[in-house]
Amino acid sequence: MDLYIKNMVCPRCIAAVEDLLQEQNIPFLKVDLGHAVLTGELNEGRLSEVDAGLKKLGFELLDDKRKQLVEQVKNIIIRTVHHTPEILHNRNLSDLLSEEMNQDYKHISTVFSEITGTTIEKFQIRHKIERVKELIVYDQLSLKEIAFLMGYSSEAYLSNQFKKVTGFTPSYFKKIGEQKRVSIDQVL
Repeated sequence: MDLYIKNMVCPRCIAAVEDLLQEQNIPFLKVDLGHAVLTGELNEGRLSEVDAGLKKLGFELLDDKRKQLVEQVKNIIIRTVHHTPEILHNRNLSDLLSEEMNQDYKHISTVFSEITGTTIEKFQIRHKIERVKELIVYDQLSLKEIAFLMGYSSEAYLSNQFKKVTGFTPSYFKKIGEQKRVSIDQVL
């Protein structure tokens, strides 16, 4: 049985869901961002228990197929932007989404826009900029290195997009730092 779970954004979220399933004695094969594969089926009562446990952790079960699709897109973007950005070097997000979800990108894009009110591209850009903010605050990489890591063609292109989204230049943001960042699950 597959469970689709909203608001999972990091490896700690995966660990929290794994712990919950173990505590509730529910055998599973794997847990990824937004998705858990159980070894068997759950009756309504057990499913309600899992849902209640997930809600206590800040997560939510998704049973609507269109919302599941949106959550899959969000989780792929979060994974590729915040955890493994090199996946998208020399590769289009649309191709990756189509391949991983085994669906036509036009369908994925249409559903995503209808449910969220924004495009996949804008969602990805917002996440990339939040990741760039994080990297700027850490102050371990130059802007040129950050641009390369995040798949931008140049430092100038990153700077322009950063200013367009945030209203600040990267150098000004570096001065004001942490208070202007947004948590991953709050990026729309």
